[in-house]
Amino acid sequence: MDAPDDRTSFTPGVDARVGGAALLSVAPDRRGADALLRARELVLRYGWNATAYQILNPGISFWFAPDGDAVVGFVARHRVRVVAGVPVCAEARLAEVADEFEAAARASSERVCYFGAGERLESVYADRPTHSMIALGAQPSWDPRSWPGMVASRASVRAQLNRARNKGVRVEAWPAERATRNPQLQRCLDEWLESRPLPPLHFLVEPETLALLFDRKVFVALRDGMPVGFLVASPVPARNGWLIEQFVRGHHAPNGTSELLIDAAMRALAAHGATYVTLGLAPLSRHARPVPGPLWLRVLLGWVRLHGRRFYNFEGLDSFKAKFQPQAWEEILAIYSEPHVSPRALYAIAAAFSDRSPPSMLARALWKAVRQEGAWAAQRMRR
Repeated sequence: MDAPDDRTSFTPGVDARVGGAALLSVAPDRRGADALLRARELVLRYGWNATAYQILNPGISFWFAPDGDAVVGFVARHRVRVVAGVPVCAEARLAEVADEFEAAARASSERVCYFGAGERLESVYADRPTHSMIALGAQPSWDPRSWPGMVASRASVRAQLNRARNKGVRVEAWPAERATRNPQLQRCLDEWLESRPLPPLHFLVEPETLALLFDRKVFVALRDGMPVGFLVASPVPARNGWLIEQFVRGHHAPNGTSELLIDAAMRALAAHGATYVTLGLAPLSRHARPVPGPLWLRVLLGWVRLHGRRFYNFEGLDSFKAKFQPQAWEEILAIYSEPHVSPRALYAIAAAFSDRSPPSMLARALWKAVRQEGAWAAQRMRR
C-alpha cells in the first residue's frame, strides 16, 4: 500500500520541496544534495520497511531505478552490495526493482545481500532457489495508542519510570533545528559511545544522526536543566509509524532514563496519530522463527549468542525490548542472491557495520576491553 498523501504527522525538519542547494546547506553530504533529496522524497512516499529512512544515513550509497520511482541504499564491501533493508518503492514494483538492482550488481561482478528484510521481500524470494535466507532476529512493534495500558499493567516498567522521575529527570521534545549538532547532545553521545564495548559501528546502527535529523523526532531527557540522554525516532511513512532508532544515555543519566524516553516518545507519537512504532531489530532474538541454514552457520550464530556477550549483549537487548510486551514480533532476515549463504556474505555484512576491516574492528574491540578491565582493576585497588 502506498503512503497516504498527508504527511503532516511526520513534521519534516526540511520541506520535501526544498532545492538541492538548501538541503546541502542543512546537511553537507558527499552524495550531493540532489541525490539526497530524491532518495528522501521516495522514502517519504514509499518507506514501509522500518529501516527505510536510515538509507539517508552518511556512508550509504544510492541506486535509483531507471524509471526514477525507486531507490536502494547500500554499501559495497568485498564485491557484495549490502542493502540497508530492501528497495524503497511501491509494493507492486518490489520484485521488479529488486531484479533490476541485482542485474546492475551483476554487471559490476557483485552479489547482493538484503540486510534487514521483512515479510514483503521474503514473499518475493520464498520460492526462488536462486536466493538463500538467514534469520537475523526479530523486531518488536506496538500500536502506541495502547501504550498507556501496557504501562498500567507492568509494575516493573512503572518502577523504572518512577526511578528516573524521582531523580529529577523529565523529557522534552526538541525541534530538529535545536537538536541538530547540539553540543550538549553530542556530549551525551560521546559518553555513551565510550561506555560501549565495541568501537562505534555504522550502516544501520549509525550513531552520528545529529547532523542529519531532517524528518526525525528528538526527545531529550533533562536533569537539573542539562541533557543526560536523548532518543531519535525516524519515520516509517507507509505504515504511519516510527522506528525508535537510537536511545542514548550519558554518564549522569540515572536508571530508568531509557524507559522514560521511550514512554515519552510512545505517548507523543500516538498523540500525533501514529499507529505503528518499533524499537528495531533485536539480533538473534528468541522470538524469531528459525530459518533453515547450513550447519556451520547455525553453529556460528549459536556460539556468537552464547559467547559474544562481552562485546554485544544479545540476550539483554532482547529482554529489554520484550519487557514492554510488544503486540507483535516481526521476523527480520538477510536475503542473499545465491542459493547458499557463504562466509563471504557474512564477512561483507560485518564490514558494512565497520569503518574498516572486521579483523581491525575486532582488534580495536579487544584493546578497548583490555583498557576497560584495567580501569576496573585500578578502581578496585583504590577501594
